[in-house]
Amino acid sequence: MHLTPKAEATRQNILDTGYSLVLSKGFSALGLQEILKVSGVPKGSFYHYFPSKEAFGCALLRDYVDGYGKKLDSLLSAEAISGRERLMRYWRAWLDDPAEGDQAGDGWAEDCLAVKLSAEVADLSEAMRAVLSDGVARLLQRIASMIAEAREDGSLPPGAEPSALAQVLYQMWLGAALLAKLTRSRAPMQRAMIATEQLLVCTPQSNHP
Repeated sequence: MHLTPKAEATRQNILDTGYSLVLSKGFSALGLQEILKVSGVPKGSFYHYFPSKEAFGCALLRDYVDGYGKKLDSLLSAEAISGRERLMRYWRAWLDDPAEGDQAGDGWAEDCLAVKLSAEVADLSEAMRAVLSDGVARLLQRIASMIAEAREDGSLPPGAEPSALAQVLYQMWLGAALLAKLTRSRAPMQRAMIATEQLLVCTPQSNHP
């Protein structure tokens, strides 16, 4: 769909509004009327851009995944740092967003739609599940690449296969983020950081006795 700059701004406003509302209420509990009211657009305008609520959900997730990738690019763009530091900079961002300072509770996990919606959309919408699953797969590839790069520059020792380790680490952080919300405590995330440091330096076990 080709949109004029004004129309694109309206569409993005709906997506940005929806993102904030979904973070606080989830997707199923969010009604169309609330999206319209907060974004300040009539129902006709909404359906001009999104033929259904599910289509809106898919567009919202695509927009989030694209934005997350750009945010990650910016985070890792600093020069003269080792591969290990690049990787740990990403995990630290889950706890504290470097762009926002060191205030407790303002890390990337706080605003993560994978944390908020994974279980919900897996049962609710196959189309939305596929968008989010693809976004996670792309992120796992990126994490695996960072692990491989850190081993190549010598800042991490050899260890488990990068893609397998990337998945283990991401699963651990996802679970820690959920527990942090449940307990209203940063402790699960802090423990995940400690475990990450330990897993990254584990050497492969020999198959020989």
